[in-house]
Amino acid sequence: MSYKQEECFSRPYVITPSMGKRLIGMAMAAHPAVQSVLNKGTLVIVAGTTNGYVAEEIFKARGENGDFHREGFFRGVTVPAKVKTTDMGMLAGTQHFPGDVVIVDGKWMEGATIFDVVDELDEGDLILKGANALDLSRQQAAILIGHPKSGTIGAAMLAVAGRRVGIILPVGLEKRVDVDLYELALRLNAPGRTGPRLLPVPASVFTEIEAIRLLSGAKVEIIAAGGVYGAEGSVWISVHGSPDECNKAEDVLSTISLERDFASGLE
Repeated sequence: MSYKQEECFSRPYVITPSMGKRLIGMAMAAHPAVQSVLNKGTLVIVAGTTNGYVAEEIFKARGENGDFHREGFFRGVTVPAKVKTTDMGMLAGTQHFPGDVVIVDGKWMEGATIFDVVDELDEGDLILKGANALDLSRQQAAILIGHPKSGTIGAAMLAVAGRRVGIILPVGLEKRVDVDLYELALRLNAPGRTGPRLLPVPASVFTEIEAIRLLSGAKVEIIAAGGVYGAEGSVWISVHGSPDECNKAEDVLSTISLERDFASGLE
């Protein structure tokens, strides 16, 4: 990465996974592709932990955040061994799955899922779907598959590949891997293997890096990673750009600096 003489550098920042989710949510709410479909067309935000923040920020920007809650807004999550799957309702604060967020011509179809609307989606509509593996070098992401019909991404791809419906994958930097996802999928999906399968998805990837660039114009590079006491999965980043871009990035990052971890944020 090369730098211009007039570029400034902000101090390094630590972004925890929950901070990253909030940052991605803020930026997705301002994303031109989202803005273009919010009042005319269909936006489908597929349930997931990162997309819970995305939905919160979109509703907040529309002044409608009172009725949406992230509790239970996921179909599957990765948790430590000490957290049993039977405890997930307690972790989420509810035993009830609220559905995906489906907004049609500006109206939230509360309780609807992607399966209810996938056959009606058409060119110009947009799907937001989280991911489980991120290859930053190739700007590719992949999704773990546990369902024999490929779950929500299987449904989404019927519209994406069949009718040119747009798709963006909001995904945090803590999910980065350093292998070719297509080669990895060939191994994990081979006959005789056990456990989840992996589906690389041809879609636009949107991480904290793209979020900062959209909200400030500044560029980002990862300079270190890791942490403890709630900072597990964190990344250290360095921001650079014009003085104005660095100041905007500082403002954005200060906004998310006190974001609580995922479980605490549901209390």
